[in-house]
Amino acid sequence: MHEELHPAHWKRAVGYANGIAARGRMIFTGGLVGWDADQQFQSDDFAAQVRQALENVLAVLAEGDAGPEHLVRLTWYVTDKREYLDALREIGAAYRDTIGRHYPAMALVQVVALVEDRAKVEIEATAVIPD
Repeated sequence: MHEELHPAHWKRAVGYANGIAARGRMIFTGGLVGWDADQQFQSDDFAAQVRQALENVLAVLAEGDAGPEHLVRLTWYVTDKREYLDALREIGAAYRDTIGRHYPAMALVQVVALVEDRAKVEIEATAVIPD
């Protein structure tokens, strides 16, 4: 389905892939924040917003007949790197509960702010459904 790209002499990546090769129908999401279907934030907790943002990614993928196993790339935008690092255990649990043990290529960027004032994280996704 997808091929992980990892130079043999590199230390193993933990929780993400350095690269993914895929072929098929591509799905791109916009940046999705941790609010619900009514665009209401249910929590200001960082990990809770991550969980909801990941659930939102899966909801959009499902509209295209894709699932978490089709993810090839995630880009995370966070407003506070320290808050992200402090919540890693809870974020990992939220990730495994929603995405499972599938680790696409990922990038994380700290930004000054997101458009939604209460948002602490915004996630963009790319998925590929094999031919």
